[in-house]
Amino acid sequence: MTDPVAGWRSLAGAAVLLDGFHALKHAVRFRAEVPVAVAVDRAAALALADELAPDVRDELAALLTEVPEAVYASLVSRPHPTGVAALAVRPPREANLARLGQTPRSAPVVLLDQPRNLGNAGAVIRLAAGFGATGVVTTGTLDPWHPTVVRGGAGLHFATAVERLDIGELPPGPLYALDPGGEDIRGVKLPDGAVLAFGSERSGLSDGVRARADHLLALPMRPQVSSYNLATSVAMTLYHWSAGGGA
Repeated sequence: MTDPVAGWRSLAGAAVLLDGFHALKHAVRFRAEVPVAVAVDRAAALALADELAPDVRDELAALLTEVPEAVYASLVSRPHPTGVAALAVRPPREANLARLGQTPRSAPVVLLDQPRNLGNAGAVIRLAAGFGATGVVTTGTLDPWHPTVVRGGAGLHFATAVERLDIGELPPGPLYALDPGGEDIRGVKLPDGAVLAFGSERSGLSDGVRARADHLLALPMRPQVSSYNLATSVAMTLYHWSAGGGA
């Protein structure tokens, strides 16, 4: 793209903001379509690539255009310490739904039931990508592709299937919902095709997801401790699945 600023402004609002070097690195690594990428210091960004992402260094070199700091600051609402930003094309909803609905699955789907915190949602997507989960789906009003979520997920939305769904659109598979009153997860083996549901920290599972749950599971927790952070709960559950624990 010969004029990155003009290209940026033409795409803003219709593309996903990749905020910082690491988000861009992961998006490129997982084959996102990135039409425009800018850096305040292109040489410094490529030095980071040499150190942290040599596998995609050439692709980053072809993408990155250096722009003045004032121009960069005008393109993003909150400048990133690495001085790098890009716009990526969001995967088609139909493709994500097909990926989520495919059976048999080799890894669970994570369901965030009416999440509230954008940063927590991003952290969950990052965890899910790290564990190789099939995808992360949300119910409710939070947009899992919000720029703050993508920033929290370090661009790893492109490593898994991320969509907001109605309850009637949930992927197939047995639904295991995390709830303090459920069966101790340590005695349960989670199947690869499971949907793992987590309620919001404030109100827990919605009535709709609770009614659809095939199993209620509880994480071990010291008495008088109210709850775990959402991302912590997801990490513990995915680790239990990946370790093959349970009966």
